[in-house]
Amino acid sequence: QVQLLESGGGLVQAGGSLRLSCAASGRRFSTYAAGWFRQAPGKEREFVAAIRWTGVNTNYADSVKGRFSISRDNAKNTVYLQMNSLRPEDTAVYYCNVGPSLAAMTDLSAFGSWGQGTQVTVSS
Repeated sequence: QVQLLESGGGLVQAGGSLRLSCAASGRRFSTYAAGWFRQAPGKEREFVAAIRWTGVNTNYADSVKGRFSISRDNAKNTVYLQMNSLRPEDTAVYYCNVGPSLAAMTDLSAFGSWGQGTQVTVSS
């Protein structure tokens, strides 16, 4: 089983940037698709971005396309989310998770557990 630890969140002004990291434990991490998700106060958790195990194919929510970029380093068992041009509506707790395929990453009901996440707050 893969265990995940998110980091890199913080407080940033609108228009700023942050890079989130997700460190994974477990030998099979490199065989999984990986993704980022977020949950804003009073809202349901939503899909943000995902990347195939090869690191070549990616998928993004429409709300972050052109501003966020997901990448991974399988040698370091780490997934990253580079967030640029941040907006106040990006404020949320950000989580990472892994799944069997890129397509599966948008079905949040399939994930059995979540980590503690990392808080991102964007001030206007």
